[in-house]
Amino acid sequence: MTAHEHHDDRDEALSIERWWPHLSIEAKHAVLEDARRPLTALVLDEIETITGHRPDRDRLDRAERDFVLTQVEPVD
Repeated sequence: MTAHEHHDDRDEALSIERWWPHLSIEAKHAVLEDARRPLTALVLDEIETITGHRPDRDRLDRAERDFVLTQVEPVD
């Protein structure tokens, strides 16, 4: 495997579509409290557990924040 292929695999594993559905409710709430602030240690730890990789950055980008907002289900 080349370095480029390894990087692509890591990027795919760290895709929010891959890990968001598997976060605990507590971790999702931590993100949703303010999706612009740095991710908590809990969230980063869960992402690493789910994907096998620790994110290089501790904030969601705009596309990831938009994705998260589309995943919120209304509660009666």
